[in-house]
Amino acid sequence: MSKAFSQEEPQSAEPEEAPDDVLPLPAGARNYMTPGGFARLKGELDQLVQRERPELVATVAWAASNGDRSENADYIYGKKRLREIDRRIRFLIRRLDLAEVVDPAAPREDDSADQIFFGATVTVRGASGQHRGHRRDRHCAGLHQLDIADGARAHQGA
Repeated sequence: MSKAFSQEEPQSAEPEEAPDDVLPLPAGARNYMTPGGFARLKGELDQLVQRERPELVATVAWAASNGDRSENADYIYGKKRLREIDRRIRFLIRRLDLAEVVDPAAPREDDSADQIFFGATVTVRGASGQHRGHRRDRHCAGLHQLDIADGARAHQGA
């Protein structure tokens, strides 16, 4: 049989899907979140599940009904975006399931001015060099609440 008529594995134009968990938690680590961080992730999950995904499924169904899917940009892009949304939904569900919500305003028995607790906002002053005397606010947050530009730092040191 001629090689021209043998069936080969089709080459996909798309790279393999990225892993769902971009920032896996270290073994034994807890996924602390502030109430605001938990609400933000829950809101994103609700937005994806209740609004974005159903709209995209309708678009993909419409595009699929148009016929040839191999050259249908709406169908191809829609399926790719649907995989991205599903991956993000799985990620958010896992993170929210593992979340331990910690209220930073709750009183602690060992409160002292010398300690920083999860969820705290502290002011740091530069001690030397060009930052001497410069003041900056820092917020101790969970890994999935980080906003480096806003001065947030992970409680695990990331």
